[in-house]
Amino acid sequence: MDKIIIRRLELNCVIGCNPDERLAPRQLLATITLLTDTRRAAASDDLADTVNYAATAKSLRDYAASTSFFLLESLAEQLASRCLDTPGVQGVTVVLDKPSCIRQAEGAAVEITRP
Repeated sequence: MDKIIIRRLELNCVIGCNPDERLAPRQLLATITLLTDTRRAAASDDLADTVNYAATAKSLRDYAASTSFFLLESLAEQLASRCLDTPGVQGVTVVLDKPSCIRQAEGAAVEITRP
């Protein structure tokens, strides 16, 4: 299966369990791997024959900005679901990073894969 990968997409969302995390959106980074068959698009060189990654990225950014979650797991699941609703997407992996959420680490992340 072929892959279209959106790397480190900046999302803004109210996310976290601590009261101070609920006050304002924070930046998250999402890497989205879309499983799809790219052969038709490769042969036609036509955007209509593939998954439009720019439109997908915008949809995910808009969705995240309009939501609020306590857990990364919940947002990751919703992002995956939205991707699977996109025509041509046969599976998805979402890696969702929350930078600087642990003092002694670069951050924390959740990775999910849905067929």
